[in-house]
Amino acid sequence: MSPGESFPALVLNADFRPLSYFPLSLWAWQDTIKAVFLDRVNVVSQYDRVIHSPSYSMKLPSVIALKEYVTMDRRPAFTRFNVFLRDSFRCQYCGDGFPSEDLTFDHVVPRSRGGRTTWQNVVTACQTCNLRKGNRMPRDCQMLPLDPPDMPTTYHLQENGRGFPPNYLHKSWSDFLYWDSELES
Repeated sequence: MSPGESFPALVLNADFRPLSYFPLSLWAWQDTIKAVFLDRVNVVSQYDRVIHSPSYSMKLPSVIALKEYVTMDRRPAFTRFNVFLRDSFRCQYCGDGFPSEDLTFDHVVPRSRGGRTTWQNVVTACQTCNLRKGNRMPRDCQMLPLDPPDMPTTYHLQENGRGFPPNYLHKSWSDFLYWDSELES
């Protein structure tokens, strides 16, 4: 294969839904071939690209479905990225959307005032609003979060992830992915 060709496979759960939308559940072609030979997946769609071994040839899978259903975690991990995803990459003080590298998270009740780093006390903030709020309580600076912070469900994160399609979408994936924006050809 030439450099730059990656041929990822979209990974679907046994119910034919993507394992995740953001980041999109993709496997490298090497992992996909291994899963096919170990009989862990069903090939749903293929690329035109064929790979060869001395005794075998096959088209690279572009969409695969797991044979066994993987249950989604009931409690998503508390990570910076998941906080941003919960809040749809919007500052919870000014309401503007930003790329993740321009966001930070803010403790609604500052840690110096007893606030904890939990789903219920952390919100997405842009750098400007975070600096403006500083170490103050929300009511003291008239900066209340637009949405009260709470622990999201995995389903909520998946639904929010649908609003942020990746840069690359292969045409064979379109029947399995449903974003709020129209897919480009």
